[in-house]
Amino acid sequence: MALRMLGKDPNSPEGKSATVYYDDVADRYLVQGLKVLDAERLSQMDLPDYETVVEIPTYMVQFFPEVDGGRGADV
Repeated sequence: MALRMLGKDPNSPEGKSATVYYDDVADRYLVQGLKVLDAERLSQMDLPDYETVVEIPTYMVQFFPEVDGGRGADV
């Protein structure tokens, strides 16, 4: 598996989150963000026990190739 970092939140205080990755073997995106712990928000989702939810700022969608015309940040 080769993960390719597509973009990192430039406003992250420690420079560690949020981050968007692409797994070129599985052809899937991996998103690192703040884990959603708010019970009210989670109750509105049909979430299996083996899944979790993370959130990222809306401006992070710019790093998805479908949004940026396929260029990718490749940072």
